[in-house]
Amino acid sequence: MPYSRLFEPVRLGSLELANRVLVGPMCQYSADDGCMSDWHLIHLGHLALSGAGLLAIETTAVLPEGRMTHADVGLWNDRTQAAIALTLESIRRWSDIPIAIELSHAGRKGSVQVPWKGGAQLTSRHALGWQTKAPSALPYRFGQNAPEALDRADLQRIREGFARAARRASRAGIDVVQIHAAHGYLLHQFLSPLSNHRSDAYGSSLDGRMRFPLEVFEQVRSAFPANLPVTVRLCAADGIDGGWTLDQALSFAKELERRGCAAIQVSSGELLPSQVVPVVLGEPAWLAREIRRAVAIPVVMTSQTGDYRQVEALVAGGNVDLVALTGTLLREPRWPWQAARSLGARVQVPLQYLALADTLAPVSGLD
Repeated sequence: MPYSRLFEPVRLGSLELANRVLVGPMCQYSADDGCMSDWHLIHLGHLALSGAGLLAIETTAVLPEGRMTHADVGLWNDRTQAAIALTLESIRRWSDIPIAIELSHAGRKGSVQVPWKGGAQLTSRHALGWQTKAPSALPYRFGQNAPEALDRADLQRIREGFARAARRASRAGIDVVQIHAAHGYLLHQFLSPLSNHRSDAYGSSLDGRMRFPLEVFEQVRSAFPANLPVTVRLCAADGIDGGWTLDQALSFAKELERRGCAAIQVSSGELLPSQVVPVVLGEPAWLAREIRRAVAIPVVMTSQTGDYRQVEALVAGGNVDLVALTGTLLREPRWPWQAARSLGARVQVPLQYLALADTLAPVSGLD
């Protein structure tokens, strides 16, 4: 039988994953005042049976004003925590897949309408909108209402928001916390000189721009159980002159590793609407490979391809240690079954599916 690197176990800190296929976080814009709904149980529940090694909950705001849209999932009070805990309790009756959550603050990219209603910015005059804040008073898109620049009290509130959300995640039963420092959200806004024009200790130099994201990491790492992993999604390059560069991302990755980061998920672009993201076969694979060479911790990359051999090659070729799938798993929720069959590997499926699973892939039943 052929050997598959993709379906080999891997460790994130002290947590062992059955394979290197991750269900990446996918925003659903279906929460009620930050609380998960029945839709999240349906969405996450069927992906928990996919055979992947880890399931990630969508980008979750640590404060109400940290949401992208009014319908984003949050984790800032007892109600939002209870909604997540109830969803996880239901999923874990039928699946033992480890579950991660991606904690975030949208900064200047917040207060927008849900995508299927156009995604336009909503100002504080709108019933569903609010005044956004960011490192500097620079709008994401020309013509938008500008964010307010964060002051020291705001920074403290956000740091504490991340820490409290991490503690709530632990109480809700989350296995892994991922901090979102990419895709143009608040922590990425601090890192990039295109969005951070501050002249205080949180701007100007690379050390200054990294200061707040690293403080947030330290707060989260202290708040989440020491035996469970905290990871970071970072931007490897803005792809625009004068922006965040790969060399700067390598420095940031090393600082995260030094502080106890268990893994790094690599993204690129999305700081400005005009960005062109460097890709190889649809993947920022070469960026991930450079970061993997700079750190000893596992590196993750999101793949947009559904080709089993290409995904296997990303891991087997040494570009990354794990691959996160998003849209591919929406189209093919049992993609890991099919990939295992193609690559000569095995995955676990529920006992209820075993009678049919043999026609799809070599499998093992869950106890």
